[in-house]
Amino acid sequence: MSLLAVQDLAVARGGMRAVEGISFTLDKGEALILRGPNGVGKTTLLRTVAGLQPPVAGRIEMPEDAVAYAAHADGLKGALSVSENLRFWSRVFGGGAIGGALAAMNLGALTDRPAASLSAGQKRRLGLARLLVTGRPLWVLDEPTVSLDAASVDLFTAAVRAHLSAGGAALMATHIDLGLDEARVMDLTACRAKSDRIDKPAGFNEAFA
Repeated sequence: MSLLAVQDLAVARGGMRAVEGISFTLDKGEALILRGPNGVGKTTLLRTVAGLQPPVAGRIEMPEDAVAYAAHADGLKGALSVSENLRFWSRVFGGGAIGGALAAMNLGALTDRPAASLSAGQKRRLGLARLLVTGRPLWVLDEPTVSLDAASVDLFTAAVRAHLSAGGAALMATHIDLGLDEARVMDLTACRAKSDRIDKPAGFNEAFA
């Protein structure tokens, strides 16, 4: 079974269709990078796959509790230290030790620093380190390299590659070249909705679109 199967998906933003007719699968060890101009619907698609809003049409299939989602917000508790933040998220997701995540994102020297005192790049690295303690096989990432310098982008790319090698998968939107030559690329420009009409499925709530 694929970690993610998307069939003929249509998603909406602000009560209007954004993109439609989207189909793809992600198996273990695979990554898919979404491309397209700002406003095309990349974030909306990612949020829909992550279960944060319902699709307008189509089907999303994945194992239960498969997704770890990282968006523009780093999801940190400023009063907690770096290590306390990671331990918190590890407990939430039932993950394990945090040492590997600290090392992967070069946070070892910052373990006792309050998250509120970190630089923007350090906060971003800590936010991404959360992915490594979730134990979730499918990473859904929205512009994960924001605020990262070149060295930190390399750390992130290495973390994604290790996740894929361990049997995980990644779906992400990014404008930069991560050097993941093994990743497939999907340009959403061709998937712009031809009509903004929404045929609302049962239970669809426009407030979350």
